[in-house]
Amino acid sequence: MLGRLLAAGALALTFAFGAPPAGAADPPIADPAAKQVQVLHAALLDTMKRGHELGMQGRYKALEPAIDGTFDFQVMLPFIVGPAWTTMSDADHKSLIAAFRRLTLASYASNFDSYNGQRFTMDANVIQRSGDRIVQTTLIPFGDKPVPLLYRMRQAGDSWRIIDIFLEGYVSELATRRSDFSATVGSGGAPALTKKMSDLADALLSGETKPSH
Repeated sequence: MLGRLLAAGALALTFAFGAPPAGAADPPIADPAAKQVQVLHAALLDTMKRGHELGMQGRYKALEPAIDGTFDFQVMLPFIVGPAWTTMSDADHKSLIAAFRRLTLASYASNFDSYNGQRFTMDANVIQRSGDRIVQTTLIPFGDKPVPLLYRMRQAGDSWRIIDIFLEGYVSELATRRSDFSATVGSGGAPALTKKMSDLADALLSGETKPSH
């Protein structure tokens, strides 16, 4: 899902996290939203370390529980699609959510394929914003400058879920996706966008390309 944002961080492996387990060198994290981010980080780090052994399909399967448990696709898709979302059917909504989930998983499985000594830190100070929470993290690439990555979290029942990720503190993944897909939505509606996301995921899973959207 984060191909373009993290490529902009000049990383050889997009969003690759580092040597100690997530948060190991940081103050203890008590906030439930921040703990959700740690769950995702732990899964990514484990997948990277077993990347070659697992292969593409294995990484996809290994990441499913963490992605499903930490992202709120039902909140993300209406923003990505824009006003047209309200005119689409329930079946369209389900198809779009499923396609975007698959694209997200394919992007992570493609990017997190090996471990190169990067590391990740988390700020114990979680920001409150309009009912949401902002979890502040930093990616420290091997031999490169740190890249701030902020997670916007929203409560869904008893859990906190990721609804957006910001590179350098201001480049929104949701806004980028909305810009990328707006022409497709405008010209072909839900069927065209579902197909576009499915085609992108297919290309990633086949190894034909790395994420660029």
